[in-house]
Amino acid sequence: MSKKPLILVTNDDSITAPGIRALIEVMSQLGTVVVVAPDSPQSAMGHAITINSTLQINKTSKDNAPILEYSCSGTPVDCVKIAVHEILKQKPDLCVSGINHGSNSSINVIYSGTMSAAVEAGIEGIPAIGFSLLDYNWNANFEEVKSFVKKITTEVLKNGLPNGVVLNVNFPKLLENEIKGIKICRQAKAIWEEKFDKRQTPMGKDYYWLSGEFVNLDKGEDTDEWALAHGYVSIVPVQFDLTAHHAIQQLNTWNL
Repeated sequence: MSKKPLILVTNDDSITAPGIRALIEVMSQLGTVVVVAPDSPQSAMGHAITINSTLQINKTSKDNAPILEYSCSGTPVDCVKIAVHEILKQKPDLCVSGINHGSNSSINVIYSGTMSAAVEAGIEGIPAIGFSLLDYNWNANFEEVKSFVKKITTEVLKNGLPNGVVLNVNFPKLLENEIKGIKICRQAKAIWEEKFDKRQTPMGKDYYWLSGEFVNLDKGEDTDEWALAHGYVSIVPVQFDLTAHHAIQQLNTWNL
């Protein structure tokens, strides 16, 4: 009988978020699950790590619980680092992050704590997937995407992933029977047109709220934004080697 895979589960919305509860439920059908997730929301933290203060971890599951769960005072990347190097007795076979409350498609992958946790696992040589649902509601309906989470995860466990690649998976906000299928995509070229809402405290001190509008500049039909807008689950293979290989030849022509 084959040994069950060891699966690390994390997120950026906190260990109490409904999205991670849904992910834990699906992963428990596929392997032995250990959860290490932030003790408070850490959305848009990107690849931040804690270096100027201490980290604390607390076991939140009961001693006889079938799944070990720990909360961490740090960022999503901290959670992966401390899980791999302090909590787990062996490197996990898979790391899954999410299910995020809200989109991590297109340029959002840069800011995403959900995806940064997956990328950190990839850096550690662990196959990793970040899952997100295009619904920011705390009570979003994650039931509708569980079958897709299971299908994608099963394929990764069976086939592995290319070296240096993790998966960014986004789900449209649709019922399961309305989702048309799964598409392998490229990241759409898009930006945030940002602005700051300037206000004042009663004491006259200025403060700001960041706001903005998401603008998709990409008309291609092979992008994550196109797939999601047309009722498909998008999967984008993400690499964490940030070298612009195509620019090396040009830079070598400079008088350096």
